[in-house]
Amino acid sequence: MTAPHSAQSALRTRPQLATPIKVSLLQAIASYPAVSVIMSTTPAMRMLPVDAQRLLGMAREAEGRLAAESIPGVRSTLLSPLADLVAEAAGGPATEAIAIFVSAGTREVVHLNVPVVDRVVVDPTFATRDLVRDLHRTPRHVVLALSQHEARLFEGVGDDLRPTSDLRPASGRSFPRVAAGADAARRGRRSMHVQERRSFYRDVDRALGAYLRVNPAPLVIVGAERELAEFRGLSTNLARLAGCVEGSMVTASIADLVPRIRLVMQGYLRSRQQEALELLDQRISAKRAVSGMASAWLAAHAERPEMLAVEEGYFYPARVDPSGELLSPAVDVEHPDVIDDAVDELIEAVLRRGGWVALIEDGALAEHERVALTLRR
Repeated sequence: MTAPHSAQSALRTRPQLATPIKVSLLQAIASYPAVSVIMSTTPAMRMLPVDAQRLLGMAREAEGRLAAESIPGVRSTLLSPLADLVAEAAGGPATEAIAIFVSAGTREVVHLNVPVVDRVVVDPTFATRDLVRDLHRTPRHVVLALSQHEARLFEGVGDDLRPTSDLRPASGRSFPRVAAGADAARRGRRSMHVQERRSFYRDVDRALGAYLRVNPAPLVIVGAERELAEFRGLSTNLARLAGCVEGSMVTASIADLVPRIRLVMQGYLRSRQQEALELLDQRISAKRAVSGMASAWLAAHAERPEMLAVEEGYFYPARVDPSGELLSPAVDVEHPDVIDDAVDELIEAVLRRGGWVALIEDGALAEHERVALTLRR
């Protein structure tokens, strides 16, 4: 059976958001020239004409930079695909920002839930720092809405929250789940017995665990105070619990859930930044951290990176020496020898070598020249 026409249209026009897998695939590509066009947009069902014109202007900027380098075959391999993606994006929905990536073997459009600094980047690799920032600032999360009779599971990115039943094929561990005897309890207007509730919560927890093993993410639980306490007392899947929302909302609409979930996730993100800053202080005391771009660049390639802390708004055009280990700032950003933003490259190097990245609000790393790297033993 085919989906109704309206549902098919919705699927076609749904913005493609950043995912960890998509970001990793883009970061793995190294092929000069790799063109990144990144631009803030106004959220709308269809991109506003003024934004479409700005996007077209940025594509022309990329065309001018490539034309100046006289690269063979660039029109067919890069410029024509870029024009097609720009036209497609201009006729589709818009979020807070858009990123278009084109190389000889890649064509990708990603919508972001965070505003960006508009820029055109032509480098050996794609400019993915804003995608990493988007994953950090609006991380994918899982929401379990629970009562003593029923449990629903949602997956969210930013303010986009959807039932997991819409995202994954049905299985023996699918949601929603309803307790055995729930209908009789409702008809009799009685609470489930303690053993009935615990049996149901264990079943829900097993299904939740099965989902999180395949789709790991921070977890938010929604439920009345008693349900939350009982479920948390027996659950084995709370290692990444971001927080709880108190209230009997298992049948609430997504519109009612989203603002409550947003508050929990904002608190979760603040706590992650504080944890990163505390780790940085500990490593500095142990002489296992370096500050500044040049030192962080060298250490990321020569030692064992643990965590990179970098301010969100920090950009660093630079040249790299032939060894690839020494970095020097540059002002002639459009020169082919210049990396448009070495912070992007540094983030990718740290992730590639097993470290993790903490994007910190501007000003919080002033004493570290806006970037610091902690090191493993």
